Formats: sequence, C-alpha cells, structure tokens
Amino acid sequence: MPKLILSMDGLVLKEIALTRERTSIGRKPVNDIQIDNLSISGLHAVITHILGDAFLEDLNSTNGTYVNGQPVKKHVLHNNDVIELGKYRIKYLSDASTQGVSATELVDTAALKPFDASAVEPVEPPPPAGASAARTTVSPSLEHAEETSSIRHLFEHVGVIQVLNGVNVGQELELSKSVTTLGKPGHQVAVITRREHGYFITHVEGKAYPSVNGEQLDAQAHKLNDHDIIEIAGIKMEFFLRP
Repeated sequence: MPKLILSMDGLVLKEIALTRERTSIGRKPVNDIQIDNLSISGLHAVITHILGDAFLEDLNSTNGTYVNGQPVKKHVLHNNDVIELGKYRIKYLSDASTQGVSATELVDTAALKPFDASAVEPVEPPPPAGASAARTTVSPSLEHAEETSSIRHLFEHVGVIQVLNGVNVGQELELSKSVTTLGKPGHQVAVITRREHGYFITHVEGKAYPSVNGEQLDAQAHKLNDHDIIEIAGIKMEFFLRP
C-alpha cells in the first residue's frame, strides 16, 4: 500500500497510508494531513489515489508546492518523489512494504532526536574574527577575564541534556552540533546553539515559549547554565556540562 512520510529537516514526524481516494494537505484542521505552520496555506494541496496511481495538485497555495525542487501545479507522483511544502517534506512511497522507514527512525519529536538544522539561522550568531569588542552579546556586561574563562570552560566541556519526564525519561542528548533543534513542530520548537561564550536557547516556533528554571523565556537568546531545567512542549530536561 502506498504511503507518505512527513518530515521536517530530516526528522520523521509521521507516516500516512494512502487508504483514501483523496488526501488533503493544509493548515486547517479539516485537512487529512494538517500542518499547523504559517508557511502552509489553509487548503494547500491534495493527493488523489486511483487504481494504484497518485496525482498531486496544488490548490492555489500562497507559497506553492514543489516536487523534487521544482514548482508544480499538477504532478503524477512516482516512487521516492519528495513533495516540498515550506520547510516540510513529504516523501511518496508507492510500495510501502519494500520502501518503509525502520522503527528506529519513527520517533516522536518529544524524544528530542536532533536533526540537521543547517537551514535554521541562529539568533545573534557570533561575529567574525576581528570584529569590534563592542559587539552585541546576550551578556554584554561580562568582563574580558570572565569571557576568556567562559570560552576555555566551553572547550573543556560538552553540553548535554537529559530528559526528566515522559516515555523517554533518562535519555541523554549530547549537544555536539552548532545547532540542535528540540520540541514539537507546529506546537513548540526551540534551538540550542553552541557559541564561543557557551550554550544559548532560543524560541523559534509556537505561541507558548519554553521555560528555564520555571521562568518563561522571551524572544531573545538565553544563556544556559550548568544544571538549568528546561521545559519544551511539556518535556522537562536538565542541561549540564560534561567534561
């Protein structure tokens, strides 16, 4: 049976079997596949499945529908075609029995599995070498000696988060990448960036902001300290530095 694999930036979010003749995709709850993101139109696209063939049609969406990088209005889907809707990807598999995704790849976003976030721009990235000492940082009041100590401390330690509740309690995730994305797409997403002055958490998606030690964050990047307690999408995690 044909199926669709919904993902965002390499993280598999959901599998959808094409059991119906018509499968609608869009931001509104009436859709068979709802993607609650402002880049997705209310009624964005539809897939019609008839006698083993699948046809994709863009429903005059605002940002368009792409297949394998090319904009389309109507398209006959072939095995392994990738439909692109904003930052979301939907892979079409004509034979799910041979092309399915392994169970280890089907993780809930609450499991905090990192994905390649190269498309996500870190907020307030570190300035290039040789930039003025008056550059903007999250903690501009730090003295030079404290900054030097912080940089040395970061290189000697790697940040880690440990899940404190839910089905993945006890799971650890090493923050070895420059950007690690956490949360539940369409609900609440944040990124943790590794910079020269430490680790910073920034809200990127969702009406509700993450909290650190019980205090809700704002739109600015927030520096994480050893043993801070982070809460994202109902999941509590402890941040700590590992030698």
